[in-house]
Amino acid sequence: MRALVLLLATALYAGGALAGPGFHGVVTHVTDGDTLWVRPREGGEAVQVRLLHLDAPEGCQSFGPQAKQALRERVLHRPVRVRPEGVDDYGRQLARVRHGREDVGAWLVRNGYAWSMTFRGKRGPYAPLEEQARGERRGLWALPGALDPRSFRQRFGRCP
Repeated sequence: MRALVLLLATALYAGGALAGPGFHGVVTHVTDGDTLWVRPREGGEAVQVRLLHLDAPEGCQSFGPQAKQALRERVLHRPVRVRPEGVDDYGRQLARVRHGREDVGAWLVRNGYAWSMTFRGKRGPYAPLEEQARGERRGLWALPGALDPRSFRQRFGRCP
């Protein structure tokens, strides 16, 4: 099954709308605080996009619904630019997304709706924004004992 998903994702990536430096489209659906669907401006089916360099709370986790709602209010039914940088194990495009001049991932982290990802012990590009949000107790940082999504999944499993 996983091989089939990767094969389909590869085929989609090789298609016209996703080839090259990126594509423009409109957000048609927000799955959670770090995953959305974008219909390419050139037409075709909507593409599932997982925002790079961040991790939002799980839907059943504290502040998960708020993160999803914040992303919905920011980009749903609005034009965006998607810059794919790969495909994950679930067949989602891993990408940076911009709405106008704004990096959507940076906005989420800066406002306390997501954690900046760490890569092999190295801080991700949004780490300074996370520090700022923590210091200002924005969003999930206003809650005591905020648990990052990876630790949450390890402790409690995935949301149903």
